[in-house]
Amino acid sequence: MAQFGFENDIHSILKLDMPITNAPMARWQRKACSSNSSVLSSLSPGKSVNTSQSSSKTPSKTPGKSKKQTPSKMGGDRFIPTRNSKQMDVASFLLTKENEPVDANNATGTAENQKAWSKSLNGFNMEDAKILHLGGKPLNAPEGYQNNLKVLYSQGTTPASVKKTRYISSTPDRILDAPELRNDFYLNLFDWSSRNTLAVALHNSVYLWDASQGDITLLMKLESEEDYVCSLSWTKEGSYLAIGTSDCKVQLWDVDHQKRLRSMTSHTSRVGSLSWNEHVLSSGSRSGHIHHHDVRVAEHHICTLTGHSQEVCGLTWSPDGRYLASGGNDNQVCVWPRVQDGGNPSQPVRCWSEHQGAVKALAWCSWQPNILASGGGTSDRHIKIWNVNSGSCISSLDTQSQISSLVFAPNYKELVSAHGYAHNNVVIWKYPSLTKVAELNGHEDRVLSLTMSPDCSTIATVAGDETIRLWKSFEVDPVKKKAKERMIKPTSGVIHQSIR
Repeated sequence: MAQFGFENDIHSILKLDMPITNAPMARWQRKACSSNSSVLSSLSPGKSVNTSQSSSKTPSKTPGKSKKQTPSKMGGDRFIPTRNSKQMDVASFLLTKENEPVDANNATGTAENQKAWSKSLNGFNMEDAKILHLGGKPLNAPEGYQNNLKVLYSQGTTPASVKKTRYISSTPDRILDAPELRNDFYLNLFDWSSRNTLAVALHNSVYLWDASQGDITLLMKLESEEDYVCSLSWTKEGSYLAIGTSDCKVQLWDVDHQKRLRSMTSHTSRVGSLSWNEHVLSSGSRSGHIHHHDVRVAEHHICTLTGHSQEVCGLTWSPDGRYLASGGNDNQVCVWPRVQDGGNPSQPVRCWSEHQGAVKALAWCSWQPNILASGGGTSDRHIKIWNVNSGSCISSLDTQSQISSLVFAPNYKELVSAHGYAHNNVVIWKYPSLTKVAELNGHEDRVLSLTMSPDCSTIATVAGDETIRLWKSFEVDPVKKKAKERMIKPTSGVIHQSIR
């Protein structure tokens, strides 16, 4: 009997049609109860029917949760700058001025004058010195617009795959032996002519190397073995060569006929620097004097400049022929005006003594004739850029090495410096920022001087290791050159040749 009672209890539990006594109230039951309570509350005084109807709706929010408000931000959600009234006036003036008709002739003249004044006062064009500068021109304004300020445009950058990377070889293109080269910092022992001929002084002899054909010619040799050649300088046409010697003479040679035209005597000590300006040859000596020679007349000595107290080791005329720059062992840089036909002595236009060492390295900027670069010796090691018109030093850079020579490279607007102790190398700098572009290493002794080829694509350096190295670092189209070198590989990476 107990077994049958247990089975009945199980069946009664599993039946689903029986009401569940302990379960929560169903939804329809809750609605019925709420409607009944709302009817009763509507009959009570002081209650409205609208209140009962709203309470009969299903609550939209979970009961028991309080509403939290988002705190408001202090000061708003954006920054509105205060605009100065003067700025608004200037902007209004520029807008009205832009819409005015412009005279093409006056505009061109004004722009040229402003550019000339900027170069004269600052040493460079202000448009090229902007921090933020767009290389391209803005788009033209659409039809119906009043001014170009309403045009929206952007300057897209060139993709990396399209950019042309400049290739600068770290090895010389050619090496020439220069035996018996005098290792003297204060001398200027070689020069490159406009006819692509390199003149080199080896002790008491002068050799000519034809860079186009590779031919070598002995031009002259001093009679005394004790004397030696101190300086060389080509004329602008490249037909005549001036030679300064240790016996206080300046010789003038006709290269085509290999004949000495004249020997000029005026100095009292060795002539270590030479520079041409048309028919006037300027020479600097160890005595500190600079002499001007008019090579057309018999009385060649027309002027003497006495601005230096020690040896004049740097001498160069500006490209336009207006100024002569001189550097000496007295750490001074002087700028002299052009010599007039009267032959009167003149005072220097500028004289700077900021260098702390001998100044041999001097170079004029070919595209900015009023810019002069100077380099100091071991005690100074600085490159300084001068504005001759204003007399100010535009920039100065510590190279951490003795500076023996400087030259501007116009193909890429760069400055090249030759160094002695302690780096013994050649460095290419970007102008006017003076950021380092490349270093050319290879000389085993201090680099004494450097010169530029006529096409401005190659520099030649001579050093105390008795070698001359040619570096093709400024070719106009280096990409095509690199592709040609890959197609035709030379048997030897460097052509080694003796200068004599």
